[in-house]
Amino acid sequence: MSTVRVATLPRGALVARAWAGLGDAVAPLSNAAGRPLTRTVKLILDPLVLRPVLHPEFAAGAIAAEHADALTSRIAEAGPVLAATASWFAVLKKERRRRWITDGNPQDLYFQRCFELATAHGEPGPDAADVAAAVLAEVHEQDGPTVAALRDHVTDPDHAAELNRLLDTAWSAARPSGAPPVSAAVSAATSSFLATCAVTPDRDLFDALVTGSAGSAAAADLDRPGVALAHGLTSRERPVRPELGRGASKANLPKPFDRSIVERLFAPLTNAFQRAGLADVPTLARREIARSAGPWQLAEERSRLVVVLGRDASADLVGPPTGGPGSAAARLRSRWEREAYVHRVLRMPSAVPAELRADVRGVREAYLRRLWVRVHGRELRHETVTSDQVWDVLDGVLRSVILDQRDRLRSVLEREAVA
Repeated sequence: MSTVRVATLPRGALVARAWAGLGDAVAPLSNAAGRPLTRTVKLILDPLVLRPVLHPEFAAGAIAAEHADALTSRIAEAGPVLAATASWFAVLKKERRRRWITDGNPQDLYFQRCFELATAHGEPGPDAADVAAAVLAEVHEQDGPTVAALRDHVTDPDHAAELNRLLDTAWSAARPSGAPPVSAAVSAATSSFLATCAVTPDRDLFDALVTGSAGSAAAADLDRPGVALAHGLTSRERPVRPELGRGASKANLPKPFDRSIVERLFAPLTNAFQRAGLADVPTLARREIARSAGPWQLAEERSRLVVVLGRDASADLVGPPTGGPGSAAARLRSRWEREAYVHRVLRMPSAVPAELRADVRGVREAYLRRLWVRVHGRELRHETVTSDQVWDVLDGVLRSVILDQRDRLRSVLEREAVA
């Protein structure tokens, strides 16, 4: 039986070619090579111009030849709006500098706002400075704490001395070392909850695990050499006392247990929708110091239990199946194995880029890191995880990891195709 091969073209090359046709008008949205910035693709071209959710023919890393002209035409037709977007971005950056604003990445904060302005107003007019000032006020003058306020607080000499004393006290308290493994009864109880939580979560069993501090008990061996490292939560042999810190970069955050106090709070504070509900800066800093010294470096027993449940359920992603049909572990494994790129790595590892092989082999560590970040954020916002929500959290984390890996795979393939 013969196989029909469909002619395809690299998506990245098509986008780059169409982008080049827009000329210098989009230079503020381009890199030094004249190609669209990664954030331009992620924040403007994909969601607002190409819209692959509505046009799945534009979603893959390789575009069928029959759709190539449609893709390039869509970008070309959006040229005037994209040029106006670039002009508005320049105006907002100028006003940002004038106001001495340093919070957040301008591309993350303004790209989509600039596209909205370009759609509504076209090129900036005589009132552009006033419009830009209003946008900046809306973005930056939200209620709630800011990264700048946190940085100022922890670097103030008087406050820093007190906060370091709190860190020393919290981390010098008796810490578990060489503790016995979790009892067989507790392990059986967590397995029993995972067996049915996707469909009929056992609320009484979940509450009993919380009351019995099962999550804290399972954290007892994290101080042993290599345990937290194997979970992907640190790059060190064992967790160490965090620093207060000074700055942070969302693109280059360390693993959860290696983050400074500032880095642990950085992501929530850069999200205008989240920070409005957060505590004031001094309270946030003190609570984070206490949290950093707790089991799993979390404050709530429910959060700790969710991490333990995720740790147990995700074991099947990299090892032989242990969960029965319908269990959380089996469902996560099934979702993972349905991914085409996972099949390819498992069947022909030498035929895929090294970056993708590393992603697939390290999926459990990536999963646990994302799960920790998810429950940590819930704690900051005082959002308790109930027994009915556990499966949605566990499943949502794996979906998020898969989406990130798909994006990285597409970027790698596009770079190789262009090269």
